[in-house]
Amino acid sequence: MQTHILGFPRIGKKRELKQALESFWNGDLSAQALTETSKELKKKHWHIQKSAGLDYVTTGDFSLYDQMLDTTLMLGVIPQRFQGCNKDSPLELYFSLARGHAGRNIAALEMTKWFDTNYHYLVPEIEANGSWMAGTHPVVEDTLLARKLGFLPKPALIGPFTWLTLAKAQKGEHKWSRLNSVANVYANLLSTLSNHCGCIQIDEPVLCTELLPEEARKQFQEVYASLNVACGVTKLMLATYFGPLAQNIKIAASSGCSLLHVDMVRGKGQLEAILSSLPKDMSLSLGVVDGRNIWKTDYSKAVPLIRRAVSALGRERVLLASSCSLLHCPVDVTEETALPEHIKSRMAFAVQKCYELTELCEIAERGNAIALAENVAMLQRTAAHPDICVSAVRKRASSVTPAMFKRHSTYQKRRTAQNWLHLPVLPTTTIGSFPQTETIRKTRLSYKRGEIQETDYIAAIRREIRDCIEKQEKLNLDVLVHGEAERNDMVEYFGQQLGGFCFTQNGWVQSYGSRCVKPPVIYGDVYRKAPMTVDWICYAQSLTQKPVKGMLTGPVTILCWSFVRDDIERSEVCKQIALAIRDEVQELEKAGVRIIQIDEAALREGMPLTAAEAEAYLQWAVEAFRLSSSGVEDATQIHTHMCYSEFNVILSSIAQMDADVISIESSRSGMELLDAFTDFHYPRAVGPGVYDIHSPRIPSVEEIAELLHKALRHIPKEQLWVNPDCGLKTRQWKEAYTALENMVTAAKKVRLTLGTTS
Repeated sequence: MQTHILGFPRIGKKRELKQALESFWNGDLSAQALTETSKELKKKHWHIQKSAGLDYVTTGDFSLYDQMLDTTLMLGVIPQRFQGCNKDSPLELYFSLARGHAGRNIAALEMTKWFDTNYHYLVPEIEANGSWMAGTHPVVEDTLLARKLGFLPKPALIGPFTWLTLAKAQKGEHKWSRLNSVANVYANLLSTLSNHCGCIQIDEPVLCTELLPEEARKQFQEVYASLNVACGVTKLMLATYFGPLAQNIKIAASSGCSLLHVDMVRGKGQLEAILSSLPKDMSLSLGVVDGRNIWKTDYSKAVPLIRRAVSALGRERVLLASSCSLLHCPVDVTEETALPEHIKSRMAFAVQKCYELTELCEIAERGNAIALAENVAMLQRTAAHPDICVSAVRKRASSVTPAMFKRHSTYQKRRTAQNWLHLPVLPTTTIGSFPQTETIRKTRLSYKRGEIQETDYIAAIRREIRDCIEKQEKLNLDVLVHGEAERNDMVEYFGQQLGGFCFTQNGWVQSYGSRCVKPPVIYGDVYRKAPMTVDWICYAQSLTQKPVKGMLTGPVTILCWSFVRDDIERSEVCKQIALAIRDEVQELEKAGVRIIQIDEAALREGMPLTAAEAEAYLQWAVEAFRLSSSGVEDATQIHTHMCYSEFNVILSSIAQMDADVISIESSRSGMELLDAFTDFHYPRAVGPGVYDIHSPRIPSVEEIAELLHKALRHIPKEQLWVNPDCGLKTRQWKEAYTALENMVTAAKKVRLTLGTTS
């Protein structure tokens, strides 16, 4: 049996890529130095894979920003608005597409979540009658380098059907008419790569969804026949992941590829169907090591699957692999020195997962009974630790009643009860966070290291809150926020104050570009220890007569943006978190905070990829939000926020959440999302984002006003709020202040056209 992974984290053990990218963008690092940093990271990652005993090292998994963007540039799909960048260097053009160009006032490509993960990809834009000029792909150079250094490379590409499915076509353009031209570019690339490797991985996670249209399904076999021809004697591996193949098993099996990779973690129960459908000339790669979580593999569950496949196909036709790319995992658990042993001993990061594959191969092939017994004993020992199960938490969760999921009154009655707010038409607000300055970061770090006293820390954060409130009053925003200076991350902050959570020192994963997050770890039952936000919000409210929002992260988002225990159902963990957030909501209301925002940015991304599983998920996810938010009086206004996902298909579920106001990302798509709000007749207030906070570009007053006029075609003025796409923590004050100033001015201008100033 051979072993491999589908991809390795690219950020580096010490976030070297993040630091290099941001230094380059700031003008402190040359393009050559950025390239050298990237090359060194690739070499380290290949060495890790080879040292672990893997047969292949994966190339093409490294990207300076996003693999979808790499593919888009290979195909030459560059929107017309970037014509002014044509004479720029390839690297400058690349980052203009990713981040926009402030100097030329060019908006970046739209960004959204990669299937049901927290990774964001850049959405390709297929313009009507657009001409494409094929470019290059970095996988070729990387494969040549890996081979030169003595590694056995396996290039990895995002497949043409996945790329086209996720691309967005302008109205009037039929994107699947481009399939043959896309396939020709892929064929040329595969032909080039085939001269330098024995196996090429082509990722089609779309096959684990129901997104592929019938016309694409009909052409799958023909397109892949041409791609296999282009590979010559080199084997083509069709890689599927993030779920079972289900209705697409026959399509995958008839692709003509030499190998098929299947996800045995998120696609549990599909092995027998796969074995019965697999052609005799196709080998099977089993994704038995979880590429999306940090827990060690349960060998007692993985080994029987491996042995079943071997008995059906023979050892020579079975490969062992990660379920998907390890992009979604931190790099190395040996860097963690502060975790309790009963938690750390259960963990496996990307490096350790490479070694797990080698060990599983030894157990399956050579019957390494000692390794199997050690794994089983370790899992049993850690599961018995008293931190894992808290009887009071279990009892409370089992005592939840139907009444706890409902507000006291309908939205119309609540809206009348909330008239005390005296808000104007098109009320302006922000999503929560404000720029995290160097001073703020140093203050938090000094407090964390014990270098300053708690009283000094509180005084410093209060100065930041005061400054934030003063700036918002000067801007004349209608509903204010405290700015979240005390928070490093919207999930980590709450996890640090909840029971059942622990934290890594270096467990960073990439969210997009240079943005990295360090997800909390949910290892046991979850409960609130004490109030988490009340003091900060109440202090902010004491500084102004305008309403200040209480800012909380919702239970589904805390769940989705954490590494979650795998010994109980995710729905049960989410209910425990919802009860903890419910306690905080009620305490905020009791303290006089009457607008409370519970962010559910991850609601859409957590949704499984098949309709049946999605329906069950949405039911418990919506219930969790309602459990967290429904314990307040009618006069208390509940907000929620969602960003960077395709929400159209779940609008009915969003409506069922029963929030009084929802703010939602929509500026990058030019308010296209709002078509669905019109068709659905969304019944409550909506704040579509008018300012893309992930780009340094500052939108003009006219641009924001135009977006608001577009929004008004879909949403009645009485229901429309005005806000940015997301929180402002990643921006600098000079950008954020001017953009918000333009936003407030635009709202005032549009109010005048509506015949109102209040």
